[in-house]
Amino acid sequence: MNKIKAVIFDLDGTLVDSMWMWKAIDVEYLGRYGYQCPETLQREIEGMSFSETAVYFKNHFAIPQSLEEIKAEWVRMAIDKYRQEVPLKKGVFAFLKALKSCNIKAGIATSNGRELADAVLNALGIQEYFQTVIVGCQVAAGKPAPDVYLEAAKRLQVLPEECAVFEDLPAGILAGKRAGMTVFAVEDDFSRDLREEKAGLAHYFIEDFAQLLDRDGNLRNGVFA
Repeated sequence: MNKIKAVIFDLDGTLVDSMWMWKAIDVEYLGRYGYQCPETLQREIEGMSFSETAVYFKNHFAIPQSLEEIKAEWVRMAIDKYRQEVPLKKGVFAFLKALKSCNIKAGIATSNGRELADAVLNALGIQEYFQTVIVGCQVAAGKPAPDVYLEAAKRLQVLPEECAVFEDLPAGILAGKRAGMTVFAVEDDFSRDLREEKAGLAHYFIEDFAQLLDRDGNLRNGVFA
């Protein structure tokens, strides 16, 4: 591994335990228009930006709302849950503190919308730990294209090979690898059935962030050496 100068995180399912919420929103939203939520939906939209997902819904389910109305409705449905029901995943806060103490930069590269990303970061009190937040709608293509990770590295003023990426889904893992970064796959209950695939794609696999820290809350020797 090259010397890591920056760590870039996915948000949903990686830093926060929120993937359950999005499935619930999809079920409720499609139900309003008389559709059952397909079992394959989450895999089909995996990695898409917020805007790309809205296009997918409108085209595949003949949703009468405009794209902006679809996104606004999703924000309304999600924002209270983000603020009140979505926790940080195990070890995240201590890991962010350890990165800061080592002067390792941190950023977020998410497929989510900016308003929702800001809502969850503010609600959990971790916004101060990130020097940049990039959302999929800010780049040309969503994950598994590398665009969002390359843009994050550019804004953090580091080379791609100096970045570590943490991701919970295969599309994001591929995006990080295609950006030329070192990728850690993160366990998540929502994607537990994809564990073998994730481990095979990523450079490393972790159950949670706590395993990267010693008993004093510092980065373990050799984690980013």
